[in-house]
Amino acid sequence: MMRRTSKLIAVAMAAVITLGLSACMPFDLLPSGPSATSTPTGEDVDAALEPFYTQVLVWESCGANQCTTATAPLDWDDPAAGEIELALVRQPATGDKVGSLLVNPGGPGGSGYDFIADSVDYATSDRLQEAYDVVGFDPRGVGRSSAVSCLEPAEMDDYLYGIIDAPRGSDEWIAAARESATAFGEACAENTGALLGQVDTISAARDMDLLRAILGDEKLNFLGYSYGTFLGATYAELYPEKVGRLVLDGAIDPAATNAEVSGAQAEGFEGALRAYLTFCLDQDECSFDGTAGEAMATVRALLDSVAANPIRATDGRMLGADSLLTAIIYPLYSQSSWYALDSLFESVFAGEADYAFYLADLYNGRDESGQYIDNSTESFSAINCLDYEYQDDVAVMREKAAAIEAQAPYMGTFMTYGDIGCASWPYTGDRPRAEIHAAGADPIIVIGTTNDPATPYQWAVALADQLESGHLITYEGEGHTAYNKSNACVNDAVDAYFLEGTVPASDPTC
Repeated sequence: MMRRTSKLIAVAMAAVITLGLSACMPFDLLPSGPSATSTPTGEDVDAALEPFYTQVLVWESCGANQCTTATAPLDWDDPAAGEIELALVRQPATGDKVGSLLVNPGGPGGSGYDFIADSVDYATSDRLQEAYDVVGFDPRGVGRSSAVSCLEPAEMDDYLYGIIDAPRGSDEWIAAARESATAFGEACAENTGALLGQVDTISAARDMDLLRAILGDEKLNFLGYSYGTFLGATYAELYPEKVGRLVLDGAIDPAATNAEVSGAQAEGFEGALRAYLTFCLDQDECSFDGTAGEAMATVRALLDSVAANPIRATDGRMLGADSLLTAIIYPLYSQSSWYALDSLFESVFAGEADYAFYLADLYNGRDESGQYIDNSTESFSAINCLDYEYQDDVAVMREKAAAIEAQAPYMGTFMTYGDIGCASWPYTGDRPRAEIHAAGADPIIVIGTTNDPATPYQWAVALADQLESGHLITYEGEGHTAYNKSNACVNDAVDAYFLEGTVPASDPTC
């Protein structure tokens, strides 16, 4: 298998471990009223979109929350071509309601439904929950919404955890990686159908405008984490006049190419790993000794070792460098999860693979029985293959690989050749990576963490600079995303913006 770009998720490992699938009563949807000519907010819409924008949602009880489903066009450019479903869950405002707040946890492929149903307190503060109906939704292609479907669990195991017995980047390795990626894409096309070509972020942003309207909000209030910042920024570019209060935490630079994303993430995770190792070396018990630089070299040697001689787990799976890197990366999303790295390195140095697979399985959404609890890996690939441009020239791929390895000498090798995964994808995206300005939009808050491994700080700086009305909040710290999980400086600034419209006069540098 090839190393893919790391998922841009906001949920910390400690939270993910405790999350389960929420139970919800069946969805229901009333037909549009026969005389409806405008949306619930009084907007005029094109006749072809009227059935979607005038639909009436019926919310059913699902535990402590309410859930429903909406319909959206399969193809926004051809609304008569078919429909898809979008699953929503909301926690009604606990006090005087200001409006609805849509939340996206990242990915792409993360379930906003589960994020709110299972961990609303992690996603938002009590103050926001008092003023807003907090709404989680699964974007098109994801989870409970009309979803991408590709492989059976055993086949997914082979795709995610299989090992190519050839030097990485060699002709033999590239040929095998291409064969695996092509077969995966073909399975996705066969099992998903036309939806596979319609899960791009522009379409998802248009879905959000539909949700805004049928929820009864004149403007969109949105909290987007990680990939959700790209979704939110895309919405602002499409509908600047409908931007309400948008917070984009753990920002992506919309202009960054696939290779630039891979290089920046490799460098970012190396920075997070170095921070962990520096911390570890100061403890009484640590699997490493010497300097942080020497410990980094030890990790690279370990990756090279399992690449050459994979370790067998008790379930028979073989731990190679790609799966080990996934296991290392997952706890680096949050400083509170560094403890897992202690157990990981201790076990792998002892020649044991089970704990590494435990962490890699958490990242990939695989449970102990070998079932996949969500389709995050499948939707992640499908969305990214439409959102970025890819090429299949081996010479160019090798040039890119060399650049990433130079940028991140310890982990970069195993985050190269990302083009292979999408170069033969059944559908291709036609959206070039470009800056987003959202000219005319109301103020938008962008948050960046200085040592965020998944969405490096410079991306937040870039997005805030690109947005005509962007305002940067810097959190000086570790981990992926900052709101409601860092300090009062960040939390108070975000809450004041959502509740009162207050925008920091300058970056508070929290």
